[in-house]
Amino acid sequence: MDTRMAEPPGAKLQNMAELVRRFADPSVAVAPGGRVRTIAAGHYTVAGLSRHVRLGEFVAHRSATGIHLGEVVRVEPDIIYVCPIEPGEPIGIGDVVIRKGAFRVAPDQSWCGRTISALGEPIDGKGPLQNGPVKRSISNTAPPSMTRKRVETGFRTGVRAIDIFSPLCLGQRLGIFAGSGVGKSTLLSMMARAEAFDRVVIALVGERGREVREFIEDTLGDNMAKSIAIVATSDESPMLRKMAPLVGITIAEHFRDQGENVLFIADSVTRFAHAIREVAVASGEPPIARGYPASVFTELPRLLERSGPGAEGQGTITAIISILVDGDNHNDPIADSARGILDGHIVLERSLAEEGRYPPINPLSSISRLARKAWTGDQEKLVSRLKALIHRFEETRDLRLIGGYRTGSDPDLDMAIKQVPIIYDVLKQSPGDGPVTDAYADLATALRAGAAPAPGPGRQRG
Repeated sequence: MDTRMAEPPGAKLQNMAELVRRFADPSVAVAPGGRVRTIAAGHYTVAGLSRHVRLGEFVAHRSATGIHLGEVVRVEPDIIYVCPIEPGEPIGIGDVVIRKGAFRVAPDQSWCGRTISALGEPIDGKGPLQNGPVKRSISNTAPPSMTRKRVETGFRTGVRAIDIFSPLCLGQRLGIFAGSGVGKSTLLSMMARAEAFDRVVIALVGERGREVREFIEDTLGDNMAKSIAIVATSDESPMLRKMAPLVGITIAEHFRDQGENVLFIADSVTRFAHAIREVAVASGEPPIARGYPASVFTELPRLLERSGPGAEGQGTITAIISILVDGDNHNDPIADSARGILDGHIVLERSLAEEGRYPPINPLSSISRLARKAWTGDQEKLVSRLKALIHRFEETRDLRLIGGYRTGSDPDLDMAIKQVPIIYDVLKQSPGDGPVTDAYADLATALRAGAAPAPGPGRQRG
């Protein structure tokens, strides 16, 4: 069900005009104008603005029906290429186009609990947003590397498989890699309930429209009070899908600069890359890697590097993003590029989901590059031993299935056969369960008892 409320005739045009006025760049003293020269599917060209605009800036197109926004995606000596924000905008030859500068949002504390569009407009029917005192460009750059704090503090996500095998730290950037329908969004919703954060900013990019309310009202629940959701559904234009995570990270930067620890969730970065590809191809940029143009591999690190720790005295942005691996190929260009930028990756496997093991996390393939900052020395030794047992259990699976192993021949394998099924049982977790407060205690209890722990009175099982 769509969260956007019906608007009276003409309201959309008035809202767009107000939006143009709100985000206008104050540095643009006099807005120069040009005129539409040519119109094509996905973009139009404008003459008279080449010397005044920069790549990535926004322009306002005036037509017979009102004002419409577009982004400059290519600049040539005589013309510029503009990609319209909304599909189906009425554009005519000779229409006036005015430079507006960078797109800006003014986040405010009152935005918590709200659901907004990629244009920074409310879509939850709760009235207009109150803008903060500072307008921030959605095209900000990452803080200088030598001014950032070091990442030092671990936190619990409430997901056993992650807290034991791939623990995270505040300010870390983690990717969840999986094919379609394996459980990325479900795992993200479980991690959004972590109690370590002051604010949660969620960018739903290319999401199914019917799932938006389910995610916000059912999955987030009470945690929505400290959360802000930015939504660009799959039927919206590629420009809006491209802008959604940029608006989200800009809001997260606002709260980070106030000293808060922020969780930024983007689901998914692959759809963000697809949106960039659509815009770039429409403007004439050639593809270089499996259909992706070079601008995709420029924009992706720009987005991801903006998360992380802030300067001394500021807070952190912990980024957890999902990467849709096309055809379950974990080496496709987007997955490979993101893996090299992130501080860790969680791998979800379809075969584990088919076995009914949720979340279907492969503990051997999943890595947190900052795990040693979250583990104690004893925990690191324990996890190393657990991984060795799991590896031994899995590599001998075929041998054992055909009856080629005799109990007692290998003490380590005997221990793996006995304990790994218990470990797998402990790692099972559903979204309806509460967050786990001590994953190691649950594992120890199960191994001592020889079975997975049963939820008891007053105890949450996550």
